Formats: sequence, structure tokens, C-alpha cells
Amino acid sequence: MPLILGFDTSGPACAGALLRGDKLLLQRAEPMARGQAERLVPFLEEILADAGAGWHDLAAIGIGIGPGNFTGIRIAVAAARGLVLGLGIPAVGVSGCEARACLAPGQKTGIEAPRERIYLCNPADPAEIPHLVTREAAGDVATGFAPDRLAAAICQVAATRWQANPPRPAPLYVRPADAAPMREAPPVLLDE
Repeated sequence: MPLILGFDTSGPACAGALLRGDKLLLQRAEPMARGQAERLVPFLEEILADAGAGWHDLAAIGIGIGPGNFTGIRIAVAAARGLVLGLGIPAVGVSGCEARACLAPGQKTGIEAPRERIYLCNPADPAEIPHLVTREAAGDVATGFAPDRLAAAICQVAATRWQANPPRPAPLYVRPADAAPMREAPPVLLDE
């Protein structure tokens, strides 16, 4: 039975799960606002070790691609790409909406966003890019999914796609980064 590792750092946690065939072996999450880059690989190694497995036992990797925290998404996608190159296995990018649809089929779901907004998922097509709306405009929507459950759902979705030669995972950004563009000229320094 294929062994699939799923993980996600798009929210304030490191979350991971391990699936063998259709049996969930374990799921785990560590809440953290910062530090996912330093913690992710040791965290995943602990999950594998607790299941009596190693990196080379994996058939595929499932990765949460967002939407969510910009840096967190990039951490997970970069880690997945590195693991894919090192292990020679496929990685499947799974959106937050697809993972939530796996946990709550047919229900209206969303992903918490900054400034009292929600990334609203389409229950009829979870693969569709979600819309960023105000919390009020979202209405009654399920948003409170535990990170470890989302990692398990990422595994389940990846289990249905890994053999189909999936494209390499890429971050799912609903809106562009809000950083200011570089200036062409450096700022002028004033004499004291």
C-alpha cells in the first residue's frame, strides 16, 4: 500500500499526516505563529519515525498550497519541491478549499484571512480559486478546521492524484503580495 505524507504551513501551525492506502496512520499539528521553516523537516521526520517509516518509504507527498499566510505557503511549497528532488517521488498540491471540501462535503466553507475577511470556497467546485470577501458577506460559513485534520485531508486528496503525473506544487495566491515595488533610484541621503 502506498505511503503518503501530507503537510501544511499555510496557517499558524506545522501540520502533518501520514496515510497508508486508505488508512490514516497519524495526524499531528504544532501551533506556531513563526518558526515553521526551522521546525517543518524535523516535525515531519518525527511523524515518519512514530509510524516506523522513513523518507524512502514514501510513495508521494501532499502539500497545502494555500490560500493563507504568504510566507507559510512558500515554506511548505519549497520544502515539498526539495523533497521531491531528493526522493524522486511526486508531490501533489492541494488547495485549502479542496482539503476543506474533503472534510465537509457540500458545505459552505472558508479560510480565515486578515482584516475580518474570508477566502470563500465554492462547494460545487473546490478546485476553483476562492473569493476574498468580508466576514459579513460570507454569511454562515464553516472556517474552524483543525490543522491536523486539514493535513489528513491533504493526504486523502493527494492519494487520489499522485499517480496521474501531477504538476509540481505552486503557491495559490488569491491576491498579489502587498509589498511596495522597488524604486528605480535609491533614496537621497540628507546632510546632518
